[in-house]
Amino acid sequence: MKNEFASLKLDPLLIKNLEDLEFKTMTPVQAEALPYVLEGKDVLAQAKTGSGKTAAFGLGILNTLDVGLLRPQSLILCPTRELAEQVAKEIRTLARTMSNVRVLTLCGGSAKYHQQKSLEHGAHILVGTPGRVLKLLREKSLDTKEINSFVLDEADKMLEMGFHTEIINISSFIPKKRQSLLFSATFPENIDKLSKDVLVEPVDVRVDTGHDSGTIEQILFKVKGHPDKFDGLLKILGYANPERCIVFCKTKQISDEVAKFLNKNGVVSQAIHGDLEQNERTVTLTKFANKSLSVLVATDVAARGLDIKELDAVINFDLPSDPEQYIHRIGRTGRAGESGKAYGMYIDKEMYKVEAIEELNGFEIPLKDMIKLPNKAYELTPAMKTIYVGGGKKNKLRPGDLLGALVHEAELAPESIGKITVLNILSYVAIQREFADQAVNKLSNGKIKNRKFKVGLA
Repeated sequence: MKNEFASLKLDPLLIKNLEDLEFKTMTPVQAEALPYVLEGKDVLAQAKTGSGKTAAFGLGILNTLDVGLLRPQSLILCPTRELAEQVAKEIRTLARTMSNVRVLTLCGGSAKYHQQKSLEHGAHILVGTPGRVLKLLREKSLDTKEINSFVLDEADKMLEMGFHTEIINISSFIPKKRQSLLFSATFPENIDKLSKDVLVEPVDVRVDTGHDSGTIEQILFKVKGHPDKFDGLLKILGYANPERCIVFCKTKQISDEVAKFLNKNGVVSQAIHGDLEQNERTVTLTKFANKSLSVLVATDVAARGLDIKELDAVINFDLPSDPEQYIHRIGRTGRAGESGKAYGMYIDKEMYKVEAIEELNGFEIPLKDMIKLPNKAYELTPAMKTIYVGGGKKNKLRPGDLLGALVHEAELAPESIGKITVLNILSYVAIQREFADQAVNKLSNGKIKNRKFKVGLA
C-alpha cells in the first residue's frame, strides 16, 4: 500500500527495524514528506508535535548515511535541550539495526569540554540547540565538510526564541551542496523568510495542522480580570479532576506565581521555564512523566519537545495571541485520535482571541462564566513519589539492576515500582507513595550490584 513504509525506497535494514518496532503505516506527515526527503529535495513541512515528524527526516538521514565515515554528515537544530535529546533518542531507535551509528547531542547546560572531546572521537549525526552549535563552530570544534543534510525542527519556536541570526550563521558553515529540511508546527510570516534564506526550491508539505481538535472537549471560562484566574484555575481543576495536566502561561513570572499558588492549595505542581538549572528541569520532567507530579506549569517554549503521553487535560491560564499556538497547545491532550480535555480563561478584552481560535477550529467553543462554575475541592496527592540513586549509565547501572535491588534489598512488591529512568550519572525511580521512605532507607543501607550508592527523595 502507498502509505506503508515498505512502499518506500528505504534500506532493508531500516524496513526490518520498522517492522520490529511495529511501525507499518505512515502518519500523514511521513506519507507526504518522506518520498521527497528520500529523493534528496528540500522540504518545508508543517507538522505538529506527536505527528511522527522525527521519522520523516530521521529515516531520510539514515538512508543515505555512510556509517564507515565517522564524521558529521547531518546537523539537526532544535529549540530546546529536551527536544534535542528526544530527537536523538528517536533516531537511535530508528538506527538500531544499523551498526555503530553515533548520534551526539550538542546543547547548552552540558559541559562544552565533554562535547568537544566527543566530537574529536567522531559522530555521524549531530542534534543540538543553535547557541551551543554556533559556539562550537566558531571555535572550530565542529567539522562540517561532510555534512550533507541540515534540519530545522520546530523552526517557529527557534524564531520565537530569537535564533534567526544564529540559524543563518550556522547554515553559512555548512556546504551549500546539501539537503535542507524545515519542520514547523505553525507558519508565522518569519518562517517564510527563513525558508527563503535556508532552503532551495523546497517542496511545500502541510498536513494535519488542526491537531484533530474536534476530538477534544473545549471550554473557555470568562473571568473579570487577571487576579481572578488563580481561583478560577482551582475551579477548573475541580471540574476536570485530571490526574496530570499542563497549565500554559504567557511568562516565566506568571508560571512561577501559578505553581506557588497551586502548591499552597494542595496541588503538587512545578513550573518549568528557561530560568531553571538543567538538573532541576530534568528532575521536574522525570517526575511529571512518572506520575509523581500532578501539574506542570509551563511557557510555550519550555513545553516544546516534551514527550508526555496520557495527558488528561491542558489548561490555558493565559490565551496565546496566535490561534495556531492554542491549537498546538491543546493537541497534547488529544493525540493519536484519543479524546482529550482543554480549558482556558479569558477576559472581555480578549474576545478577539477567542474568535480567532474559533475561526481556526472551524466551530464555536462553549463559553461559560467562571462565576457559575461550582467550587469542587481539588487536592491531588500523586500516587507516586520519585527517589534518586546516585549512579547511572557511567556506573553500568541498568533499569533491571534497580528493579532487582528494590525487590530484593528494599523488599518492595514489583507492582509498587513505577517508571525507572537511568541517566548518565543519576537514576530516578517512581515508587508508590506509601513505600517511598522504605525504599530510600533500605537502599541507603543496602547495595545495588554489590556497590553502595547515595539514595534519597528527588
